[in-house]
Amino acid sequence: MTAVLTQTRPAPPSTARIALSRVGLELRLFFRERQQVVFSLAYPVVMLVIFASILGSDERPGDTPFAQYFLAGIAATGIMLTSFQALGTSIANEREKGQLERLQLLGTPPVAYFAGKAGQVLVTAGVQLALLLPVARYGFDVPMPADLGHWLTFLWVAALGAVAGTVLGIAASALPGSATSVTTAISALAIILQFFSGVFFGFLELPGWMQQVAAVFPLKWLTQGMRSAFLPDQAGAFEIAGGWEHGRTVAVLAAWVIIGTVICMRTFRWRRGEG
Repeated sequence: MTAVLTQTRPAPPSTARIALSRVGLELRLFFRERQQVVFSLAYPVVMLVIFASILGSDERPGDTPFAQYFLAGIAATGIMLTSFQALGTSIANEREKGQLERLQLLGTPPVAYFAGKAGQVLVTAGVQLALLLPVARYGFDVPMPADLGHWLTFLWVAALGAVAGTVLGIAASALPGSATSVTTAISALAIILQFFSGVFFGFLELPGWMQQVAAVFPLKWLTQGMRSAFLPDQAGAFEIAGGWEHGRTVAVLAAWVIIGTVICMRTFRWRRGEG
């Protein structure tokens, strides 16, 4: 009798395994783009050096040195730029060049693609902050978080803000128009939010209508959360609500994570004009 040999195909990789591979690939692709790397990592440092050198003798509410106040804002801005702005523009470009269509043909699950982007953002944001904090500490004598509790606040605010920026960046990449028009729209919104959210000025110094608009968006809460990590506890008395509002910060950032995720799942497309 002749034996019948059956050849079994190997099982396809799981979504988790694909996601992990995407994280490594996204990091390699990111660090190959020298211009993007320099801008993402150097922007917060350069802005801190410029503003702290010019306004270093100024103080913010509660006799807080300007450099200490500004560090919280520029750290939050760096996270937003690395997540929301960088992802929104890069994904729009990938879609326009047909790179996303090739991923679809290879059977890449959207969730794995999103996870790859999120992993890349968390790593690059960590590198960005690791460069920024020593410059602030040793270049401008800015105190670091006072104890373990403040460091933990810094970590959860940074992580939650980065995740919120990631899903919102993916969602924003689906805006109609060419990659150039999407980049312009995202960059304009990012600039406006920096001014509205108390990055360059004390939040109490802003007009009331600006404060109300800023409170809708995550950057204001990311910036306030960073201030709660870097500023003395008593400085919370000079916030709008008279305290740091950690509970509301978590609620708003988490809400934007959920909203952004829902928008991503409904609007993400592999090809231009799809859906």
